[in-house]
Amino acid sequence: MTAGVVAAVDLGATSGRVVIGRVGGGTLDVQDVHRFPNRPVRTRDGLHWDVLDLYRNVLEGLRKAFDVEPGIVSIGIDSWAVDYGLLRGDRLLGDPYHYRDERTARGVAAVDDVVGRAELYAANGLQFLPFNTLYQLAVDRDEGMLDVATSMLLVPDLLAFWLTGERRAERTNASTTGLLDVTTGDWDDALVARLGLPRALFAPVVEPGERIGTLTADVAAVVGGRPVPVVAVGSHDTASAVVAVPLPGPGSAYICSGTWSLIGTETDAPVLTPESRAANFTNEGGVDGRTRYLRNVMGMWLVNECVAAWQAAGHPADLPALLDEAATIDDPVVLDVEDPSLVPAGDMPARLVALAPGLAGASPARVLRSIVESLAVAYARTLDALETLTGDSLDTVNVVGGASLNRLLCQRLADLSGRVVLAGPVEATATGNLLVQARAAGLLDGTLEDLRALVARTHPPRRHDPRR
Repeated sequence: MTAGVVAAVDLGATSGRVVIGRVGGGTLDVQDVHRFPNRPVRTRDGLHWDVLDLYRNVLEGLRKAFDVEPGIVSIGIDSWAVDYGLLRGDRLLGDPYHYRDERTARGVAAVDDVVGRAELYAANGLQFLPFNTLYQLAVDRDEGMLDVATSMLLVPDLLAFWLTGERRAERTNASTTGLLDVTTGDWDDALVARLGLPRALFAPVVEPGERIGTLTADVAAVVGGRPVPVVAVGSHDTASAVVAVPLPGPGSAYICSGTWSLIGTETDAPVLTPESRAANFTNEGGVDGRTRYLRNVMGMWLVNECVAAWQAAGHPADLPALLDEAATIDDPVVLDVEDPSLVPAGDMPARLVALAPGLAGASPARVLRSIVESLAVAYARTLDALETLTGDSLDTVNVVGGASLNRLLCQRLADLSGRVVLAGPVEATATGNLLVQARAAGLLDGTLEDLRALVARTHPPRRHDPRR
């Protein structure tokens, strides 16, 4: 097949990037063209995403992309899940709230008053997380915001709307709202009505690979490009990452690691058993109608917040050097990385000490060694539960994203779980975004397995065997 170029906008909770992918003819070359920080802003009413700055950087990144490759044939956008903007007509009604804002607790209580959690799980298949979109919307409902809003768009859909003028809801990300029917893949009108949410808020659902629209003339002029299509990808970043996980076979699990670690496997149908709900596993939409059966576990958030706190206190914190030192420490403290106290932003070292007093006065390297060990313990435990719940023997786990670079974590996971750990690619999310676009543009064909085989050939993972 002929080669071509597509552009991916990939937004994470701490940074964003625009990359281009040269795809086709057995090649998959990924090139960064623009990276930028994603810094939330706290105002008097709470913690928000600076979505206008994100959009400015998206435009700048696309301008650079067209400078490098004028022949780009499409653009795709992915980001973190659950957060959204409310609009009245074309007007954004304030910067979107951050899912770590404390207001979400009020939404949990409001939803619990209407629908029980067992019934909710049967409807949406989602792991209970207090920041899921339906809880946030319940707060907006009670505060009167939904009385004036005419639409709700998740972050990637909002950016696509600004680029194209078209309102759509990409299915993999919509599946994280708690308002999508887990069996039909469309909005659950009955649940929306029970929660007192206006049905008109929700845009038509589209599948990965479908065209959302084309760049408007004014946007094309700003970025110096042509009015190329904006294509729906797995706009939940984990959905895109899973596309690029080079799974070697059916006995494989994945860990998509960034701020959070998403630990799961791919299934053909949701798992809705009482045991699954009790274990707090989730069923999210995947590309090509697959189900991402997984559990959210804490990720690099702990490391990033510790480094930020040490730097703010005036202490140098070179992460690679600290991890090298951490690898020499053999007395880590194991703590519960899923404790709710670790979710908000703030002084992470102090909160770790509150959970594990043995870390009081510990060096940064020992703190990091303890975080790594605690994450590996949590990951291994989650993989065992995944195996039990699916009935599948999982002998290999593929780690992609930031944690794939952490050799200490990957090796400790192999040791503790007794499984082979394959690490990489680090930029799995952007790569999966590019692959879905390339297939939609006719630059590639085949199943997800074919796309993953291309990733394995062009970006072979690093292997960690269990040490007995």
